[in-house]
Amino acid sequence: MSSAAGGSALRVHAVRFGPGQELLGSLQAFVDERRLRAPFIITCVGSVTKATLRLANATASNTDEVIHLSGRFEIVSLVGTLNRDAHLHVCLSDGEGRTVGGHALGGLEVFTTAEVVVGEAADLQFTREPDGRTGFPELVVHKADS
Repeated sequence: MSSAAGGSALRVHAVRFGPGQELLGSLQAFVDERRLRAPFIITCVGSVTKATLRLANATASNTDEVIHLSGRFEIVSLVGTLNRDAHLHVCLSDGEGRTVGGHALGGLEVFTTAEVVVGEAADLQFTREPDGRTGFPELVVHKADS
């Protein structure tokens, strides 16, 4: 199943989260408060002290490929869509510059800051629907109701 709804106007939102806030939940609350229908991450910089990531080996029937990180990590990259069932990937670097990344499951506790720029495709709406080929709920793009 593929979906394409064409181009869209872009709205940009910026937000900063502070020490101790959980990044994924805070982003979802931000999206809900503003009723964003097709939100996505444009950029993010900051740091976290905890993270829970699903690794690349995970499948719909084996979701146990999960790691829990604890320490001080820089957010090197955060990408993805922020609809109700957000699909975000994060790359983190430790104090020696080593990186680890995966599907963000939550537990992303902000250390000093997380400065996030969120885009919204103003003319679209993102949903997730089960995909029999992958076993996961996958992105479906719709033209937004006017």
